[in-house]
Amino acid sequence: MIHKLGLKTDHLHGSFNHDYRPILAIDSGDSLHLTTPDIQWGYAKSKGEARKFFDSKEKEEKCGHPMIGPIFVRGARAGSVLEVRLNEIVPGSYGQNWAGGVSNWENDKLDIAEDDLVSLNWELNHTTMTGSCYIGKRKFHLGLSPFMGLLGVAPLEPGVHATPPPRYCGGNIDCKELVQGSKLYLPVSVDGALFSVGDGHALQGDGEVSGTAIECPMDRVDLTLTVKEDMSLKRPRANTPSGWITFGFHEDLNEAAAMALNDMVELMIEHHHLRKTEATALASVAVDLRVTQVVNGVKGIHAVLPHGSIR
Repeated sequence: MIHKLGLKTDHLHGSFNHDYRPILAIDSGDSLHLTTPDIQWGYAKSKGEARKFFDSKEKEEKCGHPMIGPIFVRGARAGSVLEVRLNEIVPGSYGQNWAGGVSNWENDKLDIAEDDLVSLNWELNHTTMTGSCYIGKRKFHLGLSPFMGLLGVAPLEPGVHATPPPRYCGGNIDCKELVQGSKLYLPVSVDGALFSVGDGHALQGDGEVSGTAIECPMDRVDLTLTVKEDMSLKRPRANTPSGWITFGFHEDLNEAAAMALNDMVELMIEHHHLRKTEATALASVAVDLRVTQVVNGVKGIHAVLPHGSIR
């Protein structure tokens, strides 16, 4: 079954809490068709149209990234895995990204003055999958690779949880590999999973070094949620067009790398029936470790095993 969710306040929230009331209950294998707002909780269909701004339906929460949800998935139980299949991701007509202006990783490491703020306004074309912006009088053009920065289920821990740091249950992963055609696997901590999605990105480099990608609304997000009872995961895992991906999240980038690598070695053991040392040796020549992002407090590393690299 396909469920279409319009963009309105009743469908939006800006933090995680396993006590939030779901906006919709669906069966395993059902699909969602969504429109998501931009990072400033606004949306406009076309250039020149005034943006409409939305609030969170949870009035007492800490408002962070605007998310559609939570979605209750029947049959999802604590200990199971939720597969999120990303069927289609169509960016809106505009986007923005920023650098400077606040004290963060970017300013501290790149010696940028706090009062030096740059805001780039991007014109996006989802037909040609290109984006353009002006810096001074010069116009820059980039090819787009849209993805959802935030895909997660509710954490087991009680209370309100802010959106920026990624977690074992997903959330603000900000991995540019999670494009259309990907399958993301999330460990479920609470019955019903309580899935949420948001934070559309038209393009991002590994690291997300200024703190922002091209932040944009998504005109259309088509995804399918399926419960996988034959899987058991500690952290998210993904099967993308480029390869299998495992993730590590930690304040220490070395610890995040160790988590991502350990999960990749376990995946290789499962798929190829290897001993751990054998899988580690193969990983050293076939697996890439990439910095997902360094700007959300909890840093991210993803390990990539390209399809066809081991035969």
